[in-house]
Amino acid sequence: MPIHDWRRVHAGTYHHFHNNWIAELSKRLNNGLLPPEFYALAEQTAGDTGPDVLTLQVDLPWGDASDVPQGGTAVAVAPPKVSYRASLSEEEIYTRRRRTLTIRHVSGDRVVAYLEILSPGNKSSRTALDRFLDKAVAVLNHGCHLLVVDPFPPGAFDPDGIHGAIWSQFTRSSWEQPSDKPLTLAAYTGGMLPHAYVEPVGWGAALPDMPLFLDEDWYVNVPLEATYLEAYTTVPRRWQTVIEGTDA
Repeated sequence: MPIHDWRRVHAGTYHHFHNNWIAELSKRLNNGLLPPEFYALAEQTAGDTGPDVLTLQVDLPWGDASDVPQGGTAVAVAPPKVSYRASLSEEEIYTRRRRTLTIRHVSGDRVVAYLEILSPGNKSSRTALDRFLDKAVAVLNHGCHLLVVDPFPPGAFDPDGIHGAIWSQFTRSSWEQPSDKPLTLAAYTGGMLPHAYVEPVGWGAALPDMPLFLDEDWYVNVPLEATYLEAYTTVPRRWQTVIEGTDA
């Protein structure tokens, strides 16, 4: 099933779908997709962000390639299959090394990654977008990893798309959202030197799997299309016809 244009329905219908997509993702992550040392929780956040899927870990058991947990994939062995990858320039690397101090807590149940599915409210105003960007930057600066799914096109406050808005917080390098692929899937590694793995998509396209990093060198592929399909079945048929343009 192709990804739909959710601008066709009111916020309440999308919120219903959004929550069910989060639930399906949590189910897949916890039922064998994540290595046994990790688990996912859907947490309600205040403001415009809605629920997040949080992956947390009790312990970090591996130290080298021979210790990779079951279900993890090494970037060096199988790089994520995305259309675009971005890293910081040498000048920007040294800038971050001079100015950045990362403090990590090593106790159990610490958050290692976030998965965010954006809602219209995230980009409805400059203040709302700045709040989201502040959160994304804080997550990455503290060494956590981030997977962002934006099923809405660039708007007045993110003319270069959500990846352009996020990446501009780290680098002066420009990003131009492909006009025929206005929606964004973007995975980021956190820490001193963040990396971006970006896949623009268009309406009517299937959603590819995207990497959710558990460590800067290890990730699991998140089945976005399969979970999207499951969540979509919970949308009332009355609104499916509007979303699909078959209500005429």
